[in-house]
Amino acid sequence: MTPAKQIIPSMKNKTLVCWLSLLGGPFGFGRFYVFGLRDSVGWALLFMTLTGLYGFERAQSFGLDDPLSWWLVPLLGLSIAISALHTLYWGLMSGDKWNSRYNAAADASSASGNTSWLTVIALVLSLMLGTTALLSSLAYGFQRYFESQIEEAQKLSQ
Repeated sequence: MTPAKQIIPSMKNKTLVCWLSLLGGPFGFGRFYVFGLRDSVGWALLFMTLTGLYGFERAQSFGLDDPLSWWLVPLLGLSIAISALHTLYWGLMSGDKWNSRYNAAADASSASGNTSWLTVIALVLSLMLGTTALLSSLAYGFQRYFESQIEEAQKLSQ
């Protein structure tokens, strides 16, 4: 008789999840790494990113006068900003809290929850990228909205 195999859950590394969320977060990579493929927020991020990329492609194909792209392009920036927030949330979490939440089978002081220089670099980059994406999306959306209002006012005045 052979002893039954014990299934040991994989250890989640905080630095790795920060980089996955920074580089592939809009596609849900960080969320899927931490929570698995059944994570609905990861799938929502993927949907928002693909929809935003479609809107960006529409803006390039049909020009900036395409009203549908005005609504879709900001979704791309929003998904980038959300994934940057996930990076900040996970990266700023203490090692003990990280291990108790995501590595329950491990010791509270396990090395997988430690913050290294690579984690700090990911945090700095996520601040820069997330802020840029969010402000760019807001500026694009508001600009297109106000331009459409001006065009409608000009039509009414003629």
